[in-house]
Amino acid sequence: MSEFISNSAEETEKIAYDFGEKLMAGDIILYKGDLGAGKTTFTKGLAKALGVDDTVTSPTFALVNEYYGKMPLFHFDLYRIVCFDDLYAIGFLDYLDRGGVIAAEWSENIPALAEEMCDGKRTVYSVCIEKTGDESRKILIDEVQL
Repeated sequence: MSEFISNSAEETEKIAYDFGEKLMAGDIILYKGDLGAGKTTFTKGLAKALGVDDTVTSPTFALVNEYYGKMPLFHFDLYRIVCFDDLYAIGFLDYLDRGGVIAAEWSENIPALAEEMCDGKRTVYSVCIEKTGDESRKILIDEVQL
């Protein structure tokens, strides 16, 4: 597990950029963190590492935002998703075979998601972001092993 302390949005993006440079097609990032913790800010750094030039925004109302650079980035918001039937309904599993990276906010809403995604075909990461102050965050990045 890697632990980072960020004292600004720019630092959070830099941590994500450095992490994003080693991602491979098919990798999945499962975010955990309260509202306003910095999940979308982290995704902005990932997008830069993947060569995305578009403006990254929260997928709250769209459920998924797709970005294209050197490698696609599929940014999901699972806040209103409560079961695997909902994942099927939004096409989440179809994105697994599209050759990009999936970054899923509110993954904790589906407790078995990490277990289901760890199938030996892809690497699954847990990224936990905790607010420790107005601008400061503790960021934990770990490869999920089951």
